Amino acid sequence: MSDYKFWQGHILYISILAAYAAALPTLAWDPNSRDYIFLIGFIAMWRYSWWGINAVRYWIYTKSTFPKWRKQAQEAGEAALPSEIYLLVTSFRIDSETTRLVYDSVIKEAVNFSNKFDRPVTIIASIVERADDVLIRKLLRSYDLPEKVKYVSVRIDGTGKRDALAYGFRAISSQMPAKDAVAAVIDGDSMLEEDLIEKCSSMFKIHPKLGALTTDELCEVEGHWKFKEWYSMRFAQRHIYMSSVSLSKRVLTLTGRMSMFRADILTDPEFIGRVELDWIDHWRLGRFKFLTGDDKSSWYHILKEKYEMLYIPDVKVVTIETPPDPSFLKASVTLMRRWFGNMLRTNGRAIMLGPRVMNFFPWLSTLDQRLSMWTALTGFVLT
Repeated sequence: MSDYKFWQGHILYISILAAYAAALPTLAWDPNSRDYIFLIGFIAMWRYSWWGINAVRYWIYTKSTFPKWRKQAQEAGEAALPSEIYLLVTSFRIDSETTRLVYDSVIKEAVNFSNKFDRPVTIIASIVERADDVLIRKLLRSYDLPEKVKYVSVRIDGTGKRDALAYGFRAISSQMPAKDAVAAVIDGDSMLEEDLIEKCSSMFKIHPKLGALTTDELCEVEGHWKFKEWYSMRFAQRHIYMSSVSLSKRVLTLTGRMSMFRADILTDPEFIGRVELDWIDHWRLGRFKFLTGDDKSSWYHILKEKYEMLYIPDVKVVTIETPPDPSFLKASVTLMRRWFGNMLRTNGRAIMLGPRVMNFFPWLSTLDQRLSMWTALTGFVLT
């Protein structure tokens, strides 16, 4: 699309918005008007009551519902565990020290799980540079690996995370996984907590319709203290909202840092194709191909196929965060544009699935995402 059409569309949009604002009665812009006060009060009431509802649902999920599921899994013991585990790690342009820490945690967890439960675990590294493969193999040699722990290396051309995931999924498919096998998809900057495989994989037997799950996150942030406080606040909010939505056996995203899936979903050609090449058709921009947001693509596919999804609040993944810019303002804007852009591009089609497919509260939460971006601007516009 030419630059002329791009700016033509923007000018048309701004003109329509300005015409709509000009057509509003003067009462809408008068701070002393009763209608103005009602509008501000209604928005405030909606936002605070919505937060309160999520806080109550979070409390019910973390204090009552999920502990019952955890107890069920513990009572089932080894019978709740899958017969095979796959750990897919994608690494590209990540420094060697972070790579070492991440793969060390993955190998350690694979060895401990295999030794404890005598189950095969396959580590699949989807990498670009040969140096990463050398480093991983060196780490593997430092462990007394059980026979049932295997390592598979997949080299790609550095064409993006979506390609890295697709090649990794096909590598899992070539292993002919068992019907009850599960696979964890792990970012190259995310370290696994001890007993993560056991605690997460047992949920698939407890919930036969479960398609995927994701976990809580902690972060180790490089740079200014403002970044650390900002990330900590975001993860705290995420914990509350994810727990709230999971009460309805859905989540709002299958976090790319670490999510676990049924292997037969990951090896489905339709699923692989959606993650590898996803898009939406926009009325003005035409076909818009996604470069990032692979976690939203996998989430939408599983949502569309009516699988359940869960958030596991008692399991944590530690992510090593490197802000994209030393400036807090520039970095936060860059990150929010990416995160919220991915959300916005996918939740429109999710809303179209309707509450029967999504369940009512997750559908309402997705609709709230669509609306809340406008209410956040209300104070700037009306003051």
